[in-house]
Amino acid sequence: MRKENSEDMAKSRPSPARQKTVAVISKPGRPELREVLPALEKWLQQRNYAVVMDKESAAYFSPSDVVPRRELGTRSPALALVLGGDGTLLSATRAVAQAGTLILGVNLGTLGFLTELALSDLYPALEAIEEERYIVDSRSMLGGSLIRGGETLATHAALNEVVVSKGAIARLNHFELFVNTEFVSSYRADALIIATPTGSTAYSLGAGGPILNPDVDAFVVTPVSPHGLTHRPVVVRDTVEIEIHVKAGKEQAYLSFDGQVGMAVRDGDVVRCVKAEHRAKLLRFQKTFFEVLATKLKWGER
Repeated sequence: MRKENSEDMAKSRPSPARQKTVAVISKPGRPELREVLPALEKWLQQRNYAVVMDKESAAYFSPSDVVPRRELGTRSPALALVLGGDGTLLSATRAVAQAGTLILGVNLGTLGFLTELALSDLYPALEAIEEERYIVDSRSMLGGSLIRGGETLATHAALNEVVVSKGAIARLNHFELFVNTEFVSSYRADALIIATPTGSTAYSLGAGGPILNPDVDAFVVTPVSPHGLTHRPVVVRDTVEIEIHVKAGKEQAYLSFDGQVGMAVRDGDVVRCVKAEHRAKLLRFQKTFFEVLATKLKWGER
């Protein structure tokens, strides 16, 4: 019978469970968070979670660990708690989605398509997460790049949409749309929106685009106030490569990601959009997508 030495025995012992990290991301200007955040940090730490908060959260009290929001993903948090509205959740998703983080949105805003959980339900939801009683909505994201003279100047991800729009001057911009290098159409419009299924209920919906179920493998191309009456939204598979060629001339144009990250665009620039390699993992508990639509859009009951 083989006798184990001390090194063998050390290898055979089960290693202690690695402490999970929870990231907390907060919306500025919400006075109720002065009481909520210290209690939340204490609750999580008592359950052996490592807690890291963004600088927006640090404006309410002095948390033990603070990093800029854009760096939260480097901590590989298992869970991100987003206290705010849909805009805060979009910002949080761009920061942590690539790390495979589960994201729970707590609604402190108004409409709340993505942050449907009420603040009063936060702790019951956390207990359900500990017991693994939740549903993960895996949402596709867009990867968008700004290309100038063959050089990629910037690349960002978006959960909702990538938009190329006119600048401050109230004149129509000229865009050419290509799908897998095939010319689709030329647009004169205020803007051109490339939306994910998640983003189909945001800016694209306001511009007349269709609502896509989140599990549909597609993107929506929606022109905003097009000059041509026959220009309508187009739905394409999310495996394609979409290019917008900007023909701005001397006018100004602007590129934005989820309406939060943006940059100026010049005549001749190309905006290239593809499906991002990573997905957003949004947590929900009971409500289905259509139940959320009925609640948020005030659709009538049967």
